[in-house]
Amino acid sequence: MWESCSRWPSHLLALTTLGVGLAIAPLFGQAADSQEPPSQALTILADVQQANAVTGVITARGNVQLRYPARQIQATAAQAQYFSREERIVLSGNVYVLQQGNSLRADTVTYLIREGKFVALPAPSRQVESILIIRDDPNQQVFTPVQPE
Repeated sequence: MWESCSRWPSHLLALTTLGVGLAIAPLFGQAADSQEPPSQALTILADVQQANAVTGVITARGNVQLRYPARQIQATAAQAQYFSREERIVLSGNVYVLQQGNSLRADTVTYLIREGKFVALPAPSRQVESILIIRDDPNQQVFTPVQPE
């Protein structure tokens, strides 16, 4: 199912299949035949995955799970596409992203890996939902008392 990575430009990432999963890791510091992805690996599990050596696009479909421990990101979606040249991932279809307790639900979420930025779009006539954990500093005053003159 996977095309040979030897045809990919050397600056691209090494691909290691893990069952029906995929670990994407830098070429240095990780043996190609290792079954354990490095801590900075981004792992994608899905029912079906395809890689196109010409375009550098990996497409995962069906029960997609994404794990990126280095940035504490977990996500689920119907489909994921990894665009290796642009270093971005497009998740689509009932997307749920969880990062450090914060969550995001949308129809489509694009994750710009280099920037660490999410861009979420809703389905027609719907909205994007974010739930953010706000950590209050008990020593920080919310209101500054005004002294009477």
